Amino acid sequence: MAEPNQPQGPFFGLERIYLKDVSYEAPGAPQIFLEQQAPEIGVQLGIEHRPLNAEQGLYDAVLTVTVSAKRGDKNVFLAEVQQAGVFRIKGVADEALQQALEIACPHVLLPFAREAVNDLVCKGGFPQLLINPINFEALYAQKQAAIKQPVAGQA
Repeated sequence: MAEPNQPQGPFFGLERIYLKDVSYEAPGAPQIFLEQQAPEIGVQLGIEHRPLNAEQGLYDAVLTVTVSAKRGDKNVFLAEVQQAGVFRIKGVADEALQQALEIACPHVLLPFAREAVNDLVCKGGFPQLLINPINFEALYAQKQAAIKQPVAGQA
């Protein structure tokens, strides 16, 4: 007989959201504000995860968002946020667990990271910066395809 408060079947829950690390720099300030040309913005993502207590289904996931702005060869600003969360994931097999950690967890973390990056950029004296929605399912599929593809020159 199952415990009355234990979830039946697969379970995905959020235990805690936290900001693990944050970095911002604007090396050309204040002179950079005198230039009128809009900077070129680049966004890079990273997803890391690790078990905290696998028996209890606790996992730590970290979404790293790095935003760089450049005008030609000059760095206008660089902002990096590591938005993290502790998730409880139970009742799922290996492939489904990987999908939860690399698709569902970053999907939950992205709005928090988006807000943190925007706050840093605005407080740095630049206009609002909104990160577009990200298809983590497509990124996961690309990662899996790259893993399955043989390295050139190997059979």
